[in-house]
Amino acid sequence: QLQENQDEIENMMNAIFKGVFVHRYRDAIAEIRAICIEEIGIWMKMYSDAFLNDSYLKYVGWTMHDKQGEVRLKCLTALQGLYYNKELNSKLELFTSRFKDRIVSMTLDKEYDVAVQAIKLLTLVLQSSEEVLTAEDCENVYHLVYSAHRPVAVAAGEFLYKKLFSRRDAEDDGILKRRGRQSPNANLVKTLVFFFLESELHEHAAYLVDSMWDCATDLLKDWECMSSLLLEEPLNGEEPLTDRQESALIEIMLCTIRQAAECHPPVGRGTGKRVGS
Repeated sequence: QLQENQDEIENMMNAIFKGVFVHRYRDAIAEIRAICIEEIGIWMKMYSDAFLNDSYLKYVGWTMHDKQGEVRLKCLTALQGLYYNKELNSKLELFTSRFKDRIVSMTLDKEYDVAVQAIKLLTLVLQSSEEVLTAEDCENVYHLVYSAHRPVAVAAGEFLYKKLFSRRDAEDDGILKRRGRQSPNANLVKTLVFFFLESELHEHAAYLVDSMWDCATDLLKDWECMSSLLLEEPLNGEEPLTDRQESALIEIMLCTIRQAAECHPPVGRGTGKRVGS
C-alpha cells in the first residue's frame, strides 16, 4: 500500500511537471520563468531521488541562456544550492560536463549580479571536483581579479585563493609556528608574486590585493614574511627571487600596507551597476 501511495504521488508530481512547468518555464513573463527555475531548484534539493537527474536538470541548463538577467540569476542560485551539498555531487557530473562552458562564459555576463553568482558557482564546482575545470576555465576567472567592479573582483579573488593558495600539505605544528622566510606563508607569497607577474598587469597590484583582501587577509598582512623574503639569504636549496620578482613583491607589499591603512578599494574600483566596456 505504501508503494502504491508513493507511485500515485509521483504520478501526480509528473502530471504537475508536464502540465504546468514544461509550459511555464518558457513563459512570456520573465518573473514566471524565474519562479519556475527557483522552484525546480527546491524540488531537486528536497527530493533529489526523483528530481535530481538530467531529464530535469537540462531545463535549468537551457534557461541559463535566458534574455533576462533575473532568470539567469535564479538558475545560478538554484545550482549553488545543489553543488553546496557534497552528497549530491555524483548526480551532477553529467550536467557539469555539459553546461560548464556556459557557466564559465556567464562570469562575463553584462549583469554584474549574474557574473558574481557564476563565479561563486564555479568556486563550489572547484571544491566538489578539482578535475572538472580546465586550466583555461580557471584562467578565465583569474583575470577577473582585475575587474573594476568590486563584487566581481572579490568573488574572483576567492576563486583564485581556493585554487592556488588554500591547499597546504599536512604540516606539523612546528612548521606552522615558524615565522618569516620559514613560515608556511613564504611559498604562498611567492605564488602571489608569480601570479602577479604572469598576469602582466603590473600597474594593477592594488586591484589584485583588494580582490583578495577579504579571503586572504592573514597572508596579505604577513609583512614579516615579505620582509624576510626581501632581506634574508635564501635557505638551502631555495631559489632566490629575481630582481623582477623582488620589485613585484615590494609593489604588492606597499599595496597591502596602503589597503590596511586606508581601508578602501583602489581608485577606479566601485560597486556601481553601470556596465563598463
